[in-house]
Amino acid sequence: MLQALIPPILFSVSSFLKPHIALKSFSSISSRKPKWNSTSNLLLTDPTLLVMESCNSMSELRQIQAHMTRTGVMFHLFPVSRVLSFCALSDSGDINHARTIFSQIAEPNIYIWNTMIRGYCRAKIPKLGFLLFGRMVQEEVEMDNRTFVFALKACEHFLGVVEGEEIHCRTCKAGFISDLLVQNGLMHFYVKHGSLISARHLFDSISVRDVVSWTTMIDGYAQKSIPNEALKLFDLMLSSGVEPNDVTMITVLSACSQMGVLSLGRSIHDFMEKKNVNCSLNLLNSLVDMYVKCGCLATARKIFDKMEFRDAFSWTSMINGYAKNGELAFARHLFDEMPERNVVSWNAMIAGYSQNNQPREALELFHDMEEAHVVPIEATLVCVLSACAQLGCLDLGRWIHHYYIKQKRIQLSVILANAFIDMYAKCGSIDDAVNLFDQMIEKDLVSWNSMIVGYAVHGCAEQAVSLFEQMKSVGLGPDDITFVGVLSACSHGGLVIQGQEYFKNMRRVFNVEPKVEHYACMIDLLGRVGLLEEASDLIKRMPMEPDEAVWGALLNGCRMHGNVELGKLVADKLLHLDPKDSGIYALLANTCATRRRWEDVRMVRSMMRTRGIKKTPGCSSIEVEGESHEFLVADLSHQRIEEIYKVLDEIFLLSKMEGYVPKMSKLMDLHEESDCMI
Repeated sequence: MLQALIPPILFSVSSFLKPHIALKSFSSISSRKPKWNSTSNLLLTDPTLLVMESCNSMSELRQIQAHMTRTGVMFHLFPVSRVLSFCALSDSGDINHARTIFSQIAEPNIYIWNTMIRGYCRAKIPKLGFLLFGRMVQEEVEMDNRTFVFALKACEHFLGVVEGEEIHCRTCKAGFISDLLVQNGLMHFYVKHGSLISARHLFDSISVRDVVSWTTMIDGYAQKSIPNEALKLFDLMLSSGVEPNDVTMITVLSACSQMGVLSLGRSIHDFMEKKNVNCSLNLLNSLVDMYVKCGCLATARKIFDKMEFRDAFSWTSMINGYAKNGELAFARHLFDEMPERNVVSWNAMIAGYSQNNQPREALELFHDMEEAHVVPIEATLVCVLSACAQLGCLDLGRWIHHYYIKQKRIQLSVILANAFIDMYAKCGSIDDAVNLFDQMIEKDLVSWNSMIVGYAVHGCAEQAVSLFEQMKSVGLGPDDITFVGVLSACSHGGLVIQGQEYFKNMRRVFNVEPKVEHYACMIDLLGRVGLLEEASDLIKRMPMEPDEAVWGALLNGCRMHGNVELGKLVADKLLHLDPKDSGIYALLANTCATRRRWEDVRMVRSMMRTRGIKKTPGCSSIEVEGESHEFLVADLSHQRIEEIYKVLDEIFLLSKMEGYVPKMSKLMDLHEESDCMI
């Protein structure tokens, strides 16, 4: 066993080490810059320990340890503590080797105990760190304030707060509860676990607070998205005469970002310049992020351009800002200029394309990301699945499900499962959506909404309504999106009474205020079954101005039931809202055509010519072997168009032989006879 022959506090060890130790084999090590957590305030004169401070790997450490053991130095407490520190705290260390050394020390001092607790936390084995603290309690080892701080660090990795509360009690018994370092450590622990009440109680009990105390509490409010309280506390900090540091300002800027108030963010920036706060890279990144989130991309770009050093966060903040503002060309230019991209950078650009209705570009970038061997994360797949849903790329969506989820490369979270359900439903595979929904152990409101809306889109009204009732039975309250799905399902299924009942209960039972989308669903429901007067009355009672969707639903009802006069009035409302929409003219013309009002059809067509309106051509897309092909009406641009039309002619001929007659064929014949088709 190693013997503690030297006092624990030692600043010069030359008095007991031989001054002329041969260290030729270590000469190449001593000139390197230390990369591990060395104690910089030690005055070391012994060449062995000087070499120890420059150690960079476990192989070098073992050579040094062997030499120290051979010369007897390893049997002294201070030298062995330096070896243990490297093993426990260095990025190149080995916590198991540290544990072996620790087990051979007869009487470790408090520094060695603390180092082992820290080492277990760094090695992501916090449970062993906490158990070591428990052993100190059992063996009645005399602790210092750092012991409690390091033990609390271990507890931050646990799910609950029980262990941390035990340490809190121990600090009271040991007389450290008034120690500022311990108080700050306890506050940080409670903030980390979201226990702001406990953290604030501690904060208020501190008689003399330092910048760490204030910053920790401000950060707690910012992390829990309570920016008002964070900024109030910052004002109180300034009035108390405590000067903020760069970390404080990062937390304050985070609060400003959440509020999104540009004037407030500018005032904080002005304060920083007035106080000449040291602007670290992280602080400059926070400034850029704040201006981006407050919608001031110009100022964010100015700061970004002036930055002497930029990291991936700097670039990604600007890319994200441009992408969310719809300026995808600027975002892509920055993305292509990035010296080194990480997965978050790729995510920002893919999300930008996906959220700005450019799904094809999003999928192309995803393929580039895979070719660059960047492993996607959950957020990546959520954006890619959204792009698949927009394009109808079912094959790619299924491949992602098989490769990343079924082969367990990425854990299927609730968020990701919801994205898959939405993708399957929008790509036409409702059965796959149902299977995944049924397999989910944990479901949130988005899960239920996605499935209800999926059923509604596929015309499965009864299933959508049944799922809604099931959702209520498990105690989950619906929101406005739920009711869009339910009312849409009732509309497609002709469930008038149920739809009206759900609409009435939105505010009365579920405290959900109907929005214009819900009114549009109800107008569509009433219009489809021919209750056009009731639909018109409902529009008059709307608490908000009806939009294109509301009037469009009523016009579609007029078309279905041939109400030309009402259709003209509704079309006039729509044309005031959007005079360039060719679909309005087409709907009105079709409404007139159902009653053989050919003169009115000619009038609509003449109106279109006069106003320079051209009918938007119909568009279809089909996915073949993972590639999406898009076709417009009378489109001849596809390289295999002759083969495609040949197959279509054969399909049409076979369908006629089977007796199939298109529903609109008679109407089309009438249009052709009158030469009034639009």
